[in-house]
Amino acid sequence: MFPRVTGAAAVSAHTADDERWRAVLARNRRFDGAFVYAVRSTGIYCRPSCASRRPRRTQVTFFPIPEAAEREGYRACLRCRPAEAQSADPAVALVRDACRAIESGAVLATRPQQLARAFKRVLGITPKQYADARRVARFKQELKRRKHVSPALFEAGYSSSSRVYERTHEQLGMTPATYAHGGVGIGIAYVTVSTSLGRLLVAATERGICRVMLGDNADALEADLLSEFPTARVVQDKSGTLAGWVGAILAYRDAREPHLDLPLDIRATAFQRRVWQELQKIPFGKTRSYAEVARRIGQPNATRAVARACATNPAALIIPCHRVVREDGDLGGYRWGLERKRALLDQEKTRNTKT
Repeated sequence: MFPRVTGAAAVSAHTADDERWRAVLARNRRFDGAFVYAVRSTGIYCRPSCASRRPRRTQVTFFPIPEAAEREGYRACLRCRPAEAQSADPAVALVRDACRAIESGAVLATRPQQLARAFKRVLGITPKQYADARRVARFKQELKRRKHVSPALFEAGYSSSSRVYERTHEQLGMTPATYAHGGVGIGIAYVTVSTSLGRLLVAATERGICRVMLGDNADALEADLLSEFPTARVVQDKSGTLAGWVGAILAYRDAREPHLDLPLDIRATAFQRRVWQELQKIPFGKTRSYAEVARRIGQPNATRAVARACATNPAALIIPCHRVVREDGDLGGYRWGLERKRALLDQEKTRNTKT
C-alpha cells in the first residue's frame, strides 16, 4: 500500500490499482512522485504523466518508488525520466536516499530503527532484504554480460562462490551458470487454448508446470514465456502431452474438479513460496485479504510484500492469487486483469452456492 501524503501528489494507502491506472491513462502530473508504472513487455518504467504510448493494462505493474522497479529489473524511461520525480512524503525521500546509498556501497547514516520503519511502510521489506535483492539483481546482470560465474560474483559483491550459490539458487530456480546462458539446456513445452476468460497458456518442463497465464491473444502470451529465458528450448506441444494438465486446470476452474494437485517447476524466493503455498489453501469460492495471508504466514507486517508475491505469481489458477482481495473488499490488483479476477470470483461464488 502506498504511503499517505497530503497535497496534489497524494495517493491513499488504500487506493486501488485501477485508480492508479486511471491516472496513467489521463497522464495526470499530480501523481508524479507518488508511484511509477512498469511495462513487462518493454522492461521500462515511467511516470504516470509519461507521454509514451499506453501499454495494455495486463502488462503493467505499479511500484511505490523507482528503486523498487529497478530492483525487479526494469529500466527508467529516457523520455519522462521517472527517477527524477520527487515525492512530498519524507519517508519516501528517506527510503530513496537509502536505496541509492545501498547501491553505491555507502554507509547508511540514518538510525537503523527509523530506516527499518520507513522501508517497511514504503516497500514492505527491510533494508537488508532490499540490499540482498539488489545484489542478486546485479549478479544476474553480470552473468548475462560476462557469461562466467567467477567474475560476475565478485563484481556483484559476493565474497565466495559458496555464498553466491546459497543466496541465488533459490531465486534463479537453476544454477547460476545455466541462468547466465538464458536457460540454455532447459526444455519447455507449451500449449494455448481458448476459454471464456480469453486465451490460456500452460507451459511445463520435464519436472512440472512452469507457467500458466491468461491473456487476450496467444502471440503475447508466447512472447512473455520466451522473454525470461531466450535460449531455452521452447516448443509448442503438438503431441497432446499437456492435454491432461490443461483439462484438469479447466475442470478445476469450472468446479468440476474440487482439488488441483499438479506438479510445479517454478522459480521463487523463500517468501514467495510461503505465500503461494498459503494461497493454495484458500477454498474454492472463498477469499482472503492480503493482510490475512500475511498473518497466516507469520508476518503480519508484510501485507505489501504479500501483494507483490501475488502480482508475480507465474501459475494462474493453480496458485489462486485471484482469491486474495483487500480488507475493505476491493479487488486489489491482478496480473492478468481485474475483469478476469472479477469474473473468476463471480464464477466460483455462483458454482459454490449451487453445490
